[in-house]
Amino acid sequence: MRVSSSRAADPRNRSSDDVRFFRGWLRRPLVMGAVSPSSRRLGRAMAASVPVGPGMADMAVLEIGPGTGAVTQCLIDRGVPEESLVLAEYSPEFCELLASRFPKARIVRGDAYAPNGDVEKALAGRSVAAVVSGLPLFTKPDSVREAVISGSLDRMAPGSPFIQFSYALTLPVKPDRIGASVEIGSWVKLNLPPARVLVYRRG
Repeated sequence: MRVSSSRAADPRNRSSDDVRFFRGWLRRPLVMGAVSPSSRRLGRAMAASVPVGPGMADMAVLEIGPGTGAVTQCLIDRGVPEESLVLAEYSPEFCELLASRFPKARIVRGDAYAPNGDVEKALAGRSVAAVVSGLPLFTKPDSVREAVISGSLDRMAPGSPFIQFSYALTLPVKPDRIGASVEIGSWVKLNLPPARVLVYRRG
């Protein structure tokens, strides 16, 4: 079915997300890392490891590389308050889309591999309960991958999760390299391509 131009321009309309994502991948394949947004099954599997409940009231969940917001919506569906979300995204187009879809979240435009003070400003002194990553880690050297996960764990309390999905058979970072443990989820076969969820923790 053909999508009308008015519907395609509506940021709430998700039917054109595959087109947006593929167009972004064509322009920046090493930045995007995938040709389509994460499926809802994968998004729910990632969100399942994020803590929710009354204790979250004064905390934040940091999502790096949210893209069009497929996993973001799953976080909200799980019970993470939208105003608790800090979304760090590289693509200006996706930042605009995220701001339209999640007006209560804080959107930070920047490079998650080279973080600056903007994320700290968006956190506004709140502790981070979980980091959820859609970054294509395998496009970067080992040292950069380790820095992303280790740096994220450094900012959280012991036991807090760094949640990453991966299409690969091997781990993007060996946990002993960063003094962490890792939980490896089952393959989400209906995702395109199939992926699994990795949860790194310390302590």
